[in-house]
Amino acid sequence: MTAQIINGKSIAEVTLSETKSLVDKRLQNGLRAPSLAVVLLGEDPASTIYVRNKRLACEKTGIRSLAYNLPSTTTEAELLALINELNANDEVDGILVQSPVPAHIEEKKIIESISASKDVDGFHPYNIGRLAVRQPTLRSCTPYGVIKLLQSTGIKLLGMDAVVVGVSNHVGRPMALELLLAGCTVTSCHRHTKDLKANIERADIVVAAAGKPHLVKGDWIKPGAVVIDIGINRMADGSLCGDVEFAAASERAAWITPVPGGVGPMTVATLMQNTLKALELRESGLVLGTD
Repeated sequence: MTAQIINGKSIAEVTLSETKSLVDKRLQNGLRAPSLAVVLLGEDPASTIYVRNKRLACEKTGIRSLAYNLPSTTTEAELLALINELNANDEVDGILVQSPVPAHIEEKKIIESISASKDVDGFHPYNIGRLAVRQPTLRSCTPYGVIKLLQSTGIKLLGMDAVVVGVSNHVGRPMALELLLAGCTVTSCHRHTKDLKANIERADIVVAAAGKPHLVKGDWIKPGAVVIDIGINRMADGSLCGDVEFAAASERAAWITPVPGGVGPMTVATLMQNTLKALELRESGLVLGTD
């Protein structure tokens, strides 16, 4: 068996095109385009690339991009003051602070300071909580993007056994909640899991999100399983790889995402959808975190 590739780039392009059509329709009806404020602290090379990709996606969809490039010496108080200004600005629909932030800034405090109604990353505890009680609004971009990739295969998710490797607040935990919402039976694995291999061997769906190169061995994959590799790791030679042994896993899986070109593009495409949705929710009178 050789796995079929889930092409995140092409699926993301379709998603971006759909968002652009909706934005264009707003403009034709005399409504304004959504706007996304992206805050970058410092000049970390990876973060700079991620932010550039988000701003390019704004151009593709007609979403107004507001750039805030701040020095790494920006204080926590200064960053919080900027976020408060953006929260109060009715012309700003989404706020994103690119992570990681400098060590002297508490990321949890920054996430919680962004209005839940403008939390287009889907990281705010309120938005994660709504997902947990099956009332999602602004959903975490990467996990929701993964659901769309899974749906693109045409496989029915209802009743499937899914294993998520990694339990971070940004990816692993909301990923498990998304899979539960889709009707899967979900197991979350982490550093204290006693037998990672055994858990993966029985899984119909494997989502690797640990950030450890080749943690998931190819011969652990159940024949015919779907493998989603969220991990992106830069090796000593400068090459990128995921958390899964791609070549070996491809010989057993039915479907698999590549790294790069799999989950990453869908994260950005879903961010654009969230920015439009944030505006539409506010226009409807729904202020998240107060209902």
